[in-house]
This record gives sequence, structure tokens and C-alpha cells, in this order.
Amino acid sequence: MWPHAISVGVTSADFFVQPAGPRRCGVIGAGGHAKVVVSALQSAGFEVVGCFDDDPALSGRSVCGAPVLGGLADASASGLALIIAVGANTARERLARRFEGSGWITAVHARALYEAAAPPGPGTLVALGAMVQVEARIGAHVILNTGSIVEHDCRIGDFVHIGPGAALGGGVVVEDGAFVGLGARILPRVRIGAGAVIGAGATVVRDVPPGATQAGTPARELRPQ
Repeated sequence: MWPHAISVGVTSADFFVQPAGPRRCGVIGAGGHAKVVVSALQSAGFEVVGCFDDDPALSGRSVCGAPVLGGLADASASGLALIIAVGANTARERLARRFEGSGWITAVHARALYEAAAPPGPGTLVALGAMVQVEARIGAHVILNTGSIVEHDCRIGDFVHIGPGAALGGGVVVEDGAFVGLGARILPRVRIGAGAVIGAGATVVRDVPPGATQAGTPARELRPQ
């Protein structure tokens, strides 16, 4: 599991309290997913100073009003609290290791519904319309994308991506680095193994082994052609 002792943008004490004034932060990444992240931060009262991306084609552009300030080396030098706006789990984990020791911001959109008592882990995004029910636990650097549902007593590991509109029934466990695609459905008490990939629209009715790729209804292992 990711070491949760690193500096966090919000704590259990202030998680449900909107900041009195803007808090300054930066975003690693300036692609399409960065728009979702910046929007969530702005809705929660953060001042997004800018984004950082090594793609030279993005230089001089802005993301929802936040300018692209430079590359990743500039993020290191900025002194800002950061969040990684990269959808791919392995890339997000690699960047988190590179910037280990940064003050990670947790982005919960003002129009997400978050009932769990414990805050998400550092660097996590809870996007617009996402719903997290009571007694769920959310790890570090997780993406709960637009309109996703995490029901009661779920356990979400680190560097997980739950795609837009995906729904997890009660008591589901999603281990580190797994990906649940757009609109997928995971039945209650199913375990998704570390690094597994669940295809868009799949219905998962039984446990998925680590590293497996499954799709369909009911979901089955995809075999190389």
C-alpha cells in the first residue's frame, strides 16, 4: 500500500469544511483528464495556480483557466501542493514516486456525494457526480471518475481508476492499480485483483484474479487472438 504518512492537502479534521479562502495548488498533467481535476479543485475553493506537463505542444495553453506553467521539473521547483491528473494507473504511480514527499491535494468536487467518514487518501480525485457511501475506504492517488458509484463497505486500494458511470456494489474490494472501465458493474462482495482491467460495460459476478483482463456480461477473461 502507498505510505499514507506523506503530507496531505486535507486532513480528517477539515475534510468536510470548505476553505475560507482559496488554497493554492498545482496540477501535474494538462490533458483532457486535467480538465476534470482542475474543475473539481475550483469547485471546492482551491486556487489552481497552474498545470505542469512535458508536452511542448501544451506550452502557453490553459486548462479551465489554469495556465500551463512548464514541465515536470518546474512542478518540483514550484513549492506548490500537487495532484496528478493522469488517467493511466501505472503512469500516475510512476509520477507519485517521482514526486514523493510533495504535499498531495485531495480533490473532491463540490457536487460529489461523499458519505464515508474517512477522507480519501492523498492525491485522490472524487469527480463531479461521483457517490461514495458509508463505511467505504478510498486509497491514495485514486480516480473516482464522473458519476461513478462506490457503495457501502467497499475497499479501494491505491492507484485505482474507477471509470465514469461504473458502479461497485456493497463490500466490493478493488486492489492496488486495478482499472474498472466506463459503465462497468461489479456485484456485491466481489474482489478485483491488483492490476486487473475490467472492460467498459462489463458485469463482474465473481472474483477477478490479479492482472487479469475481463469484459462482457457476465465478465470473462479475454484471451489473445
